[in-house]
Amino acid sequence: MNKSFPNLDERVISRAIITRYAQELLSLLEIDVAVVGAGPSGLSAAFYLARSGFKTAVFERRLSVGGGMWGGAMMFNQIVFQEPAREIFEEVGVRFEEFEPGYHTAHAVEAVAGLAYAACRAGARIMNCITVEDVVLQDDRVTGLVLNWSAVGMAGLHVDPIAIRCRCAVDATGHDAQVVRLLAGKNDVVLRIPGGRIQGEKSLWAETGERQILENTGEVYPGLYVTGMAANAVAGGYRMGPIFGGMVLSGKKAATLIIESLGGKA
Repeated sequence: MNKSFPNLDERVISRAIITRYAQELLSLLEIDVAVVGAGPSGLSAAFYLARSGFKTAVFERRLSVGGGMWGGAMMFNQIVFQEPAREIFEEVGVRFEEFEPGYHTAHAVEAVAGLAYAACRAGARIMNCITVEDVVLQDDRVTGLVLNWSAVGMAGLHVDPIAIRCRCAVDATGHDAQVVRLLAGKNDVVLRIPGGRIQGEKSLWAETGERQILENTGEVYPGLYVTGMAANAVAGGYRMGPIFGGMVLSGKKAATLIIESLGGKA
């Protein structure tokens, strides 16, 4: 049985979008954790943080989420992860198959969708098309982020940003380590890594890079954590190439450290 649509008013549609977005943005002006970057490590961190009851938002500069996971490797949209990461993919409901003992594969699109959906269902808010221009730095601690529309930077416009407050922030921006570079580039700070300065990532060595990504995940400055490839880029670790177990495990570790720091339960 066909039913006709009710009369649609374009003004109501527009008002609904503007109202709901404004309500959401206003609710995020003061949060527990701000995750910058919606790649696999950022989504994993957001999932565990939100599931533990922390008010969490993810800010992604691109229109899409998932970072480099969408394309698998060289646009072959399958991802590989190792056995230790299996539990995470099971928790978020992503289907996978064993390829060889210790190696599992999953469809890249399903993996991104599963991580994003799990994070949202846990209570995290994902805000795309928003770029982090700077951090809020008070009393030698990162206490917030400075945000602007990504389109503003792409167009080269001079438009002032807005700021939000957070108890801590997570740099999950991948190879760029954007947030740490903003902090270090504008302020004379010493990071909590050997040498105190950004080291830059090394070339590919999968086994060592996967180990280092977990070792390097943590708080690099009061109130600022690194996860995923940003952790190796900051500390001078090797890149691991097209394997994603370390990425999601790094996100979980970052979440666990923050939960412990903020007095919650992992």
